[in-house]
Amino acid sequence: MATKMEKLENHKGIAVKALLDSGATGLFMNRTFAREKGFKLEKLKKPLLVRNMDRTINVGGAIIHQVECNMFFKEHMKRVRMDVCNLGKTKVILGMPWLAVYNPEIDWEKGKVKMACCSPICEKRKKEVKEKKVEKVEKDKDEKTLRSLISK
Repeated sequence: MATKMEKLENHKGIAVKALLDSGATGLFMNRTFAREKGFKLEKLKKPLLVRNMDRTINVGGAIIHQVECNMFFKEHMKRVRMDVCNLGKTKVILGMPWLAVYNPEIDWEKGKVKMACCSPICEKRKKEVKEKKVEKVEKDKDEKTLRSLISK
């Protein structure tokens, strides 16, 4: 799923493909990706043991950091805390905590994800996006009218 992760310090957005995983018990960001992109790593008070799907311990070691960022999907926005760990080639995993909140509708044949519900922040953002589109349409109409008057 195509998303954008935004750093809180400078609001710089980074496009990333996230893996939706109903078997994952949290939200995760790849350690290498987090460092390369300059996300602020917050050290945990206690390390968390990471187990793979087959219940073996992850070779990347325990989770010792989290990242807080804004996550965008289409017009939806949510501030999230992600555990930072070794995810191999995967950059972001959105597990059950995210899936349970948003309950996305997934069309597996078309590879499309649609949000079934929104937080108040998402609703506000959707309204702002809609208002900007209306402003742009009005501005475009005004410019077209001006051009037609000037050309006469």
